[in-house]
Amino acid sequence: MSQAIVAEKHPLDDLIRADRMPHIWCPGCGIGIIMRCYAQAILDSDMPIDKHIVVSGIGCSGRVAGYMKLDSYHTTHGRAIPFATGLKLANPSLTVSVFSGDGDLAAIGGNHLIHAARRNIDLTVVCINNFNFGMTGGQVGPTTPQGAFGTTAPYGCQELPFNLPGLLKACGANFVSRWTAVHVRQVRDDIQYAFSKPGFAFIEVLAPCPIGFGKSNGIDDGLEEMEMYRDRSVHIQEAKASEEEMVIDLRADHPIYVGRFVDRDRPPFKPAEALKS
Repeated sequence: MSQAIVAEKHPLDDLIRADRMPHIWCPGCGIGIIMRCYAQAILDSDMPIDKHIVVSGIGCSGRVAGYMKLDSYHTTHGRAIPFATGLKLANPSLTVSVFSGDGDLAAIGGNHLIHAARRNIDLTVVCINNFNFGMTGGQVGPTTPQGAFGTTAPYGCQELPFNLPGLLKACGANFVSRWTAVHVRQVRDDIQYAFSKPGFAFIEVLAPCPIGFGKSNGIDDGLEEMEMYRDRSVHIQEAKASEEEMVIDLRADHPIYVGRFVDRDRPPFKPAEALKS
């Protein structure tokens, strides 16, 4: 009988704060999966860990900054991107990432999001989109699909949701992609790619929120939502889907388009050049 091999430490022990576990996320939540992708991307990159900075805002996804064993900053609601912008402009040698949710980034922080993309600030932004304000009670937000239910929309959301990849493309971001919590390799690879991609990089990741979103929409648990992503995701290449097709609709069998939608080389914002002008 062969002897069992016992590992002395987990490969991510140097990146995740085990002393802060157990985490606050609900069973079936997808945020932990995406945090693991982020940690693995850092581990696989050629950049020293002490050059990585993570910034988050308020909300369930905002807890990531507290669980990563990096220089990390947990900012006020909606202000993660301007805080990260200041860090990057003050010390351009840092690799600065923003890790937060759709409510924090696209609702109260929406103005900062579009202007950072317009300026093409050299940041990597990972947006966990679970279609609602999960931490505060399941209210609808700017990405809640039409017809979906929430605690503030008992008869279904009537508003057109943001198509975040289309929005960021129009604003001028250098790199834009969308995946789901099922696509762990693609999420990891795109985060790692964004580290070395100059300019504003935006990665949207659709993730289950069984308590905040699922309970109002007949989705029994996180696994059922993950199965929906697996079955309905369609991988397309850049510019192969219309703006209307990119809008997420969870009713019927509308496909969920995923992939890389923007990868261009617009010059990133440089404060020294701005001062000269």
